[in-house]
Amino acid sequence: MIRLQGVTLRRGTKVLLDQVSLSLQPGEKVGLVGRNGAGKSSLFSLLAGRLHEDAGSVDIPTSWQMSEVSQQLPETSDDATEFVLQGDLPLQRALHQLQKAEAAHDGEAMAMAHAALHDAGQHDARSRAQALILGLGFARDDLARPVNAFSGGWRMRLQLARALMCPSDVLLLDEPTNHLDLDALVWLESWLKRYSGTLIVISHDREFLDSVTRVTVHIEDGCVTRYGGSYSTFEETRAQQIELQQLAFAKQQSRIAHLQSFIDRFKAKATKAKQAQSRMKALERMERIAPVVTAADFDFEFREPDALPNPMVSFRGTDMGYVSEDGQKSPILKQVQATILAGQRIGLLGANGQGKSTWVKTLASAIPALSNPPTLGKGLTIGYFAQQELDILDALDTPLSHMLRIARAIHPQAREQDIRNFLGSFRFMDDMVNQPIEQLSGGEKARLALAGVVWQRPNLLLLDEPTNHLDLMTREALAMALNSFEGTVILVSHDRALLRSVCDDFWLVSDGHVQPFDGDLDDYQQYLLERTRSRQNAHALGRATHTSNSNSPDQPNTEPLVASQGTVSAVNPAEQRRQQAQKRQALQQLLKPMQKQLEQTETEMTALQTEQADLHQKLNDNLVSAQDMAGLGKRLREIEDRLSSCEEKWLELSEQIEAATLASGI
Repeated sequence: MIRLQGVTLRRGTKVLLDQVSLSLQPGEKVGLVGRNGAGKSSLFSLLAGRLHEDAGSVDIPTSWQMSEVSQQLPETSDDATEFVLQGDLPLQRALHQLQKAEAAHDGEAMAMAHAALHDAGQHDARSRAQALILGLGFARDDLARPVNAFSGGWRMRLQLARALMCPSDVLLLDEPTNHLDLDALVWLESWLKRYSGTLIVISHDREFLDSVTRVTVHIEDGCVTRYGGSYSTFEETRAQQIELQQLAFAKQQSRIAHLQSFIDRFKAKATKAKQAQSRMKALERMERIAPVVTAADFDFEFREPDALPNPMVSFRGTDMGYVSEDGQKSPILKQVQATILAGQRIGLLGANGQGKSTWVKTLASAIPALSNPPTLGKGLTIGYFAQQELDILDALDTPLSHMLRIARAIHPQAREQDIRNFLGSFRFMDDMVNQPIEQLSGGEKARLALAGVVWQRPNLLLLDEPTNHLDLMTREALAMALNSFEGTVILVSHDRALLRSVCDDFWLVSDGHVQPFDGDLDDYQQYLLERTRSRQNAHALGRATHTSNSNSPDQPNTEPLVASQGTVSAVNPAEQRRQQAQKRQALQQLLKPMQKQLEQTETEMTALQTEQADLHQKLNDNLVSAQDMAGLGKRLREIEDRLSSCEEKWLELSEQIEAATLASGI
């Protein structure tokens, strides 16, 4: 297990962790939460060995393999598949071992290296790497593209795939959802639920934490508190604890006041002196309950728009995309027909690369339309928060000079004190307004960018992934501000909690078109799952058809089984029955080996699940020694890995059987 005992961690003069103790069991999925700057990333660095504790001890089994996502943008000409493959450290060590053995012409070492390669799963490593890449939203054409040909966001996805590729006992993920769209986010949640190691994740995405984690560790004021349950359970429990602490504090203060009043009244009277002394001792012995002290909530609001044109924007057969340096047009969205009305709250859905940002940029006039530009309503004022907003802030600028430039571009006579007061509402206080932007955290830069949008008093808000780098408190403040905003909102976000609370309508951007989506986010998630399932079924059908048409000497010819699907015979009923019997016999012959493998897999899964339950029972027994617990934990991970493989095999066989049955037409 991972164990922190009396750990103190300082960064400069600030104490991030103050004599904290924490235990995490093997296989637990942990959400690490707390306000920005509380010390979450520093705790990650402590676990990864990049930082060392100032006091106490951090114990992690030396045999455990740890994996985390590098925050550095990769610069390499290796193709995407090869780059992700390099994340499989046991495989890379075995390959290096083989190269060394071959160079030395050491036959025994070569044999050992080949055994290590087999244990590392070399036979399917490439397909596993490509499955991770495709799951995170890349196209098949991207598998062979060089890494440095991708944009920064896509390269960070490759870093995530590389971390997932590594067989690990501990997986550290720091804001893994920041560069993902909803499609990839749903896939990542599913992958992490199957992960058998210890997962520790930092995220400000409430629904992601609720879906993946079952333990919540909260960092606040140098203290670390462990809660059982998801983030929502943590919030409820913590709210109850705060309420009970406040009630207990108020009750104790009333008791203290009563005792002090008695002491003050009677300590000078001889007849009551003994009782007064007794109460003084009781007051001294009393263990004081601390008052509830929480950080001030952050809230802001959008200013009331000067006008609300209706309709705000109309698209009539608009083509959108990009123009190359040689003037060649590359349309991404074609013949868009849409009208945006005053007061609408629209969430854009669709995978990355389908055109959501292109649509928003065209609407914001950041890029020109390729044909039939949109018609803008009279008095339209657009507030645009771009994905790259933080990247284009001047690093040497300050919050005050940045806001003065925005404000005076609109109102040349804007007063500096008004700007200072406005920045204060976004938690830029005192000397912080003159601090260089390069020294601000990601969350502070995002708040500054939001402040610039709010000051412009827009009636149409275009928000493209505004929650990246925002903590949960600021996300909730943004949701409240958007709900009270009187204008129109167009929102692109992977934060489902924000989409649910703000948007009334959803539009789907897919296959070159923009159209209303009939449903909510749950329907969209189901749509994604069904689309994935239909692709898998089509793939399984293709394999089953290929198998049925690949007639080996000991296998009957099953080509009519597929060829006759959906046809009606013109022969008599007796002949039809004979043909049906032949089809059933051919189908049984085809399915027999698959069904046998399926039964064997089910039997193995049952045995593994029984042993898994027994091991869980033993691990919960406090009489088990530490040495035995380590062995039981290792065996449990082996069982979970094997069980995962069996489940995948069972699913694949089931799909093949279903596809072959459908193809038979019986």
